[in-house]
Amino acid sequence: MLAITVIPMRAGSARIDEVAEPPRAEGDLLVQTLVVGVCGTDLEINRGRYGWAPPGRERLVLGHESLGRVLEAPGGSDLQPGELVVGIVRQPDPEPCVSCAAGEWDMCRNGRYTEHGIKELDGFMRERYRIDPDHAVKVDPALERTGVLLEPTSVVAKAWDHIQRIAARAVWDPEVVLVTGAGPIGLLAALLAVQRGLEVHVLDRATTGPKPALVADLGATYHTGPVAGAVPSADVIVECTGAGEVVLDAIVKAGPDGIVCLIGVSSAGRTLTIDAGALNRELVLENGVVFGSVNANRRHYQAATAALAKADQRWLERLITRRVPLSRWSEALQRRPDDVKAVVELSA
Repeated sequence: MLAITVIPMRAGSARIDEVAEPPRAEGDLLVQTLVVGVCGTDLEINRGRYGWAPPGRERLVLGHESLGRVLEAPGGSDLQPGELVVGIVRQPDPEPCVSCAAGEWDMCRNGRYTEHGIKELDGFMRERYRIDPDHAVKVDPALERTGVLLEPTSVVAKAWDHIQRIAARAVWDPEVVLVTGAGPIGLLAALLAVQRGLEVHVLDRATTGPKPALVADLGATYHTGPVAGAVPSADVIVECTGAGEVVLDAIVKAGPDGIVCLIGVSSAGRTLTIDAGALNRELVLENGVVFGSVNANRRHYQAATAALAKADQRWLERLITRRVPLSRWSEALQRRPDDVKAVVELSA
């Protein structure tokens, strides 16, 4: 079968390969891959900046945002052949830490977790894969065109889960949300905020292309320019750019009792000068919280499934701005100015 593979830490090494059928040791559930999303992590791996191959191997099968159809399911499973599924990306470590043992592998404490298409486990950019049924999430048939967005939605579902847990520390009813960055994660974070009945503002540098209309049609307000010009104050800020200046401006812009959730991953190597004392004073005197969030566990995937099922499917389809057939897979690894989400279609 065909797969898109890469040599981690070697720039431009991605290629299409003929690989062996997935061994049963990978799991009793056999899945036909329909479509796989491409995100910034995949681009970073292809640029040679990230990633780990499976032990004893040079090449890694790329791809962690999947949608597939069950071909074979073991007896006793709640999954049946023909059903749509998404594979959970992160897997618990072989000697589970307390978090992994509790099913909270997204909060792994010892770093020995593995991740499909990223860290020591082959990804989903192959025509078929196997996985343990406990690490596959059933997808509503109505999401056949948009279910590939489930994994990035699970990331923001986790972020909102933790925001709400932190908010429970006080009698506090947030009203205004600022999302910085209108990529797929930012737009999906805004979607979940709108579904919570909040006033949502989205900040991005793009002045043309699909992003302004996507935000407007969501019922949110689109802004360009500096963070300070977006809203006077925000109760919750979900930072999705990873840009150092934006991160700092977002922390400062949070209102009293404000919560800033950092989802975007910053690139190293750039130094910013800040007044650490003033920042500390503001966070302390206003009970501010700044926290990071990455990945998701099963309950976040399930929350994401519910969120996508409730969303306008036509709006979700507009997030997928390019659908690339497997024969032209390399085009999906080239970011274009008007991209929101590019996907590779492995099966018709």
